[in-house]
Amino acid sequence: MFVERLWRTIKYEEVYLRAYDSVSKAQASISRYLAFYNRGRPHSSLDARTLDEAYLELQAILMAA
Repeated sequence: MFVERLWRTIKYEEVYLRAYDSVSKAQASISRYLAFYNRGRPHSSLDARTLDEAYLELQAILMAA
């Protein structure tokens, strides 16, 4: 289910908004979007934290245990 939501988000927030000239340009653009998705896009299910913030917080908790 997570992957389905991820692909839906990528399609609606990236792919459908762009007209790629080539596969390599599409790959580069989607790669940039995924970096933003992980590092810059707040997620409501994570209390407006980014995926990277949530991951690093979890790692800190696990290291402290």
